[in-house]
Amino acid sequence: MEEASNFPEEGELILATVKSITPYGVYVTLDEYEDMNGFLHISEISTGWVKNIEKYVRLGQKIVLKVIRVSKQRKEVDLSLRQVTGEERREKLIEIKKAEKAVGVMNLVESKLNLDPEARMKYRELLIEEFGSLYDAVEEVSRKGIKVLQKLNLPQDYISTLEAIAKEKIMAPTVEIHGIMELKSNSSDGIDKIKSALLEAENVKSSGAKVTIRYLGAPRYRIEVKADNYKIAEKVLDLSVQKVKGRIEKSGGSFSFKREG
Repeated sequence: MEEASNFPEEGELILATVKSITPYGVYVTLDEYEDMNGFLHISEISTGWVKNIEKYVRLGQKIVLKVIRVSKQRKEVDLSLRQVTGEERREKLIEIKKAEKAVGVMNLVESKLNLDPEARMKYRELLIEEFGSLYDAVEEVSRKGIKVLQKLNLPQDYISTLEAIAKEKIMAPTVEIHGIMELKSNSSDGIDKIKSALLEAENVKSSGAKVTIRYLGAPRYRIEVKADNYKIAEKVLDLSVQKVKGRIEKSGGSFSFKREG
């Protein structure tokens, strides 16, 4: 895991390990804060009455908790399980898995180059400062290559090794959205006009998104957009569809579009 600050913040989601269970609550260690201690009171375990705490947690179990109070003077952290939603738990576990994967990549890079502890820490800090987290750094390198590292003044062998291992170990995420277009043209060169409109749509370029149009049988065509995230994909899909619509209707044809999924 990446090095954290001295104390968690109220409202923060954290991963904790159950250390001991008492009749009135659970003592845990905070995995992301150098095993700092925290306490989960029985009233914060579930929304209902808790008769047996061990039905909810067990010794050694790792659980996602929400920080509800922090006393830096007494070095106490109070936690809640009942205030953590299912979606929050899933997102936190995904975040943890990503962080672990990034650390694995960095360990491979540093071991291959035989870096000393000072260099390891220095280069990691540069990556976190630039990208926000180690995972965001290695994912960006996997997706876009060494060009995203050029301004960081890192050694060339470090950059090239990081790129190679990141591309091998990190699969850059993509999303895909699609819909069906129906195109009709009664003009003598209608087929050519349709082909021209579809080609223009496929040539839409934005943030690395890719547009593909497949013929399903007259007058139906399936348009697919792949991109790094939904925001980009939606933007490119809308732009491509509007280009086809404009070209077809301008030539006197008819156009309709239905989003799938």
